[in-house]
Amino acid sequence: MLFILGTALLVMFAIWTWLIQYVDVQSAGQKGTEIGFATFNCWFHRIIGVHMAIYTITDWLGLVPIFVCIAFGEVGFIQLIKRKSLFKVDRDLIFLGIYYVVVILGYLIFEMIPINYRPILIDGILEASYPSSTTLLVLSVMPTLVYQVNRRSTNLRFRKFVCTMSIVFSLFMVLGRLVAGVHWFTDIVGAVILSAGLYCLYKAMVLLFCYDK
Repeated sequence: MLFILGTALLVMFAIWTWLIQYVDVQSAGQKGTEIGFATFNCWFHRIIGVHMAIYTITDWLGLVPIFVCIAFGEVGFIQLIKRKSLFKVDRDLIFLGIYYVVVILGYLIFEMIPINYRPILIDGILEASYPSSTTLLVLSVMPTLVYQVNRRSTNLRFRKFVCTMSIVFSLFMVLGRLVAGVHWFTDIVGAVILSAGLYCLYKAMVLLFCYDK
């Protein structure tokens, strides 16, 4: 079921990406760059404005999921050293590493092939904006933190704490990027759909191939 859902979400992301390039496209961005769903995107951007303080806060907090990735990487590396074989490392950690690589590749692809540019210049530079990389990173990584903690910890209070904090953090980051005004609304939506699809596929693979826990 999760595999089907994840696949459906990735198809939805592909359709969403296509729509952004063909529906209500106008040269309404910085330096005349074209924007899909321009009427709505521009209206929403005028309503929320630009809040660089929130942008800076969420930018720095974007390091949190990176530290989560590093932490799990260290767990896998320690297992590799102790067990002296990659095949003896917990399979769910191997899948997690592959998943993180896929997320990074997704980010790099859209950096090299920009679909949308930011509604504002960042330090005078016009940067790619679709999908929101910070949103993609947060929503791809934080659910894996919750899932891994639930798989590996027997401490119910700790599990609830990690789950609650991850949800609060994720909501704050997504809403923060939206309110900061450094992305178009459709950039945030695209990141949410893509991250949800990738996570569903990751979890489906773990449930299918990992029986140890």
